[in-house]
Amino acid sequence: MIEISLKMLFGERAKYAILVSGICFATILITQGMAMFFGILSYSYATATNIRAPIWVVDPLVQQVGENQPLRDTDVDRVRSVEGVEWAAPLYVGNAQVKLLGAGATQSVTLVGLDADTLAGGPSKLVEGNIIDLRRAQGVIVDAQFVELMKEQRGEQLRLGDVFEMNDHEAVIVGIAKVTQGMNGAVYVFTTWDRAKEYASGQRKMLTHILAAPAPGKLAAEITCTISKETGLKAVTEAEFKEMSMRWMLYQTPIPFVVGLWVGIGFIIGLGISGQTFYTFVLENTRHLGTLKAMGVSNRILATMIVVQAGIVGFAGFGLGVGVISVFFSFMPEGRAPLVLHWSIPVIVFVAITLICMATALLCVWRVTRIEPAIVFRA
Repeated sequence: MIEISLKMLFGERAKYAILVSGICFATILITQGMAMFFGILSYSYATATNIRAPIWVVDPLVQQVGENQPLRDTDVDRVRSVEGVEWAAPLYVGNAQVKLLGAGATQSVTLVGLDADTLAGGPSKLVEGNIIDLRRAQGVIVDAQFVELMKEQRGEQLRLGDVFEMNDHEAVIVGIAKVTQGMNGAVYVFTTWDRAKEYASGQRKMLTHILAAPAPGKLAAEITCTISKETGLKAVTEAEFKEMSMRWMLYQTPIPFVVGLWVGIGFIIGLGISGQTFYTFVLENTRHLGTLKAMGVSNRILATMIVVQAGIVGFAGFGLGVGVISVFFSFMPEGRAPLVLHWSIPVIVFVAITLICMATALLCVWRVTRIEPAIVFRA
């Protein structure tokens, strides 16, 4: 019976192509929506991705990575004094305006000030230069996207040794790093914490975060509890900080609704196109199914045939859709679009496509069980 069901399915090549195309299109829409969802979420904690540290210490009011509540300079020593902390370093993250020499326009950047002694939290993916050069006079490291942006918009090809201004102070490019783009689209500029005080707009408290690490043999999660208890500050691991940012974006922004609408549209389109086409396919084969029923084939076997046909269509459409969207993503400029093809996305999409195919199959099974065997004798 399975062989007969396959011949019925592949015998109608045009219908089979339409069925697979419907599932393929639904797969593409759902996958793109989910990839955009994970991509936007990754933007929410981009700072924690670009500035790596086992432990982050912030003000208790902070709810996500992009929120800065100034701390006191003495808080660094308080964290250092906690038993089980190997080191602690100050960090500044804020906004600044970059002005190329000889050009009137400015560019917003995310300014990161690192501890000059440890350079903790510095960019790990350097395209050019050395992070040690940040200790040079007026040295800064810019991200590769900033270089591309200046070339596209201003025709300026920035290189090591080039100079620009921030807050009327000169900055010399000593390195180019590859970083993850942030939510506000601003590019990153790294310098030392003391120098960040010159580049940032005047404010009394410049310390926004404290980076720390547990002593050898100690767990980061264990030390964060100790830091929070002894200092009154909020200490979290890197993973917890990212999770806080994702939760904040999920609950405080309309992104879940927008992405959910996108995914829902893909699901409905797949269900509508495949369901209607598959149901029409079954109707056109009613006489053949009636013949099988007249020969004594049970409804259970006929239902199995329908489910097998729906499963093959779903598998083919899913595989084709994932392949198409993967090729599309491979041609997208890295870091320029909020698209992240996380490993869990194909799993989620596969479950959604399976639900579409099973819903379609149940509709067709309902129709098949009501076929009268006598239909084969009708003119």
